[in-house]
Amino acid sequence: MSNYPQITFCSGVGTVTGANFLLETGESKVLIDCGMIQGEKFAMEENSRPFPYDVNSIDALIITHAHLDHVGRIPKLVKEGYSGPIYSTSETKALAEIVLNDAVGILHINARQEGVDPIYGADDVARVFPLWKTINYHEDFKVTDDISIFLKDAGHILGSAMVEVSVIPTKTAIQGEIMKLNAGGNTPDSRRSLFSTPIKGENNRELKILFTGDLGNSPSPLLRDTESVGEVDYIIMESVYGDRNHETRDERLRQFEKIIKDSIARGGTLIIPAFSIDRTQTLLYELNGLVEQKLIPSVPVFVDSPMAIKATQIYQSGTALFNDYVRGQIQKGDNVFDFPHLEYTVSQNESHDIGRLMGSKIILAGSGMSVGGRVISHEEYYLPDAKNTILLVGYQTLGSLGRQLADGARKVNIHGNKINIKARIETLYGYSAHKDSDHLVEFVSTATNRLKQIFVVMGEPGASMHLAQRINDELGKKALVPEREVKYGL
Repeated sequence: MSNYPQITFCSGVGTVTGANFLLETGESKVLIDCGMIQGEKFAMEENSRPFPYDVNSIDALIITHAHLDHVGRIPKLVKEGYSGPIYSTSETKALAEIVLNDAVGILHINARQEGVDPIYGADDVARVFPLWKTINYHEDFKVTDDISIFLKDAGHILGSAMVEVSVIPTKTAIQGEIMKLNAGGNTPDSRRSLFSTPIKGENNRELKILFTGDLGNSPSPLLRDTESVGEVDYIIMESVYGDRNHETRDERLRQFEKIIKDSIARGGTLIIPAFSIDRTQTLLYELNGLVEQKLIPSVPVFVDSPMAIKATQIYQSGTALFNDYVRGQIQKGDNVFDFPHLEYTVSQNESHDIGRLMGSKIILAGSGMSVGGRVISHEEYYLPDAKNTILLVGYQTLGSLGRQLADGARKVNIHGNKINIKARIETLYGYSAHKDSDHLVEFVSTATNRLKQIFVVMGEPGASMHLAQRINDELGKKALVPEREVKYGL
């Protein structure tokens, strides 16, 4: 193994999903995230592939947040032999437990349709959580002899963290430097100096690498703002919206209100495919405000997702991580996730009964990209009627039903049936939990002059390249889009 830190982008490049990055030093191997590849045509095949590293050689796994594309292959990692620690915030651990248990059912359905074995089952998920340890924001935590981490609030979902990794060379690395000095004919004095001053990179500092995970679309209606970069040498950053910008917060709320009113005026049903974690809670918060201020008529609103219901309960216990304004509302007695005519539907029978209710209504159901979950059945039922509306409120990955709708498809295949699309398709990407292009550039600008290079990942190729070019041109910082499974020396 090299005596210098190296990073390999095992997946999560050239695509938004599947974050899995390997950091190697002279002493340690640490993974950042182990996510599911979603949406793409060959996603099942990709997720089934062996990991491109020796699973048993990994010393630790650090998780940025609980979305499936960052945690979805952890049970596969454990199934294949990983038995080391898993680190994250406590909120991420709690949310990951419901995400992974939910994933088991979806994986089994998909595997049965393809005639293959699922990549993991409930027993594998159960083996994950005894390994999982929680740490707090803003605490230095030693992971291995030469790696420590410091978590910053990413503002993306509850408990989401940017992972600032500090690499401090140990005796093994120093001995490697001595071998180089010997080969170069250096003096004994120069060799002794390596022991008198710890090697910590340029200007006698440890090497610092910031893994952003996903960066929140601050200011968020619910959560605190993303923290600044600060003093780091390298950034590994997401680029989901690297080539486009969102509506402003005021504009998206005005548009949301208008879409709801238009749907109700037509007597239609508004379907919102929403990620169970954060997107659903943010929309409930916005609906709560619109209803309480009497800006929209009060109609039945259904949260039709068992996982979203469980996630909302975790959010209700994690209000300390909300922004000051929302905490103030809660302290005054406002239950921000409850309002008249709101119903949480848990059972399949309750879900089926929604379609029998006549008149206008709003349905929030997973998944956010329409690749599974109850929203698929609702779309199959409501898409053929022009009175109805489908509102897309987040990124739709290539190959997903949501992407087909966003791209203007007039016919789609759902459950083997050809569905003619007559319903209105609306998009409001301002409700994304990801920063847009301008704010990603602004985020990088909060780094000090210490910053050497940015690796742009977790985006479609065009978005990643666009963001890297903007950072190069506007900030004068070296940014590149790495290749998958290629080692990069730091």
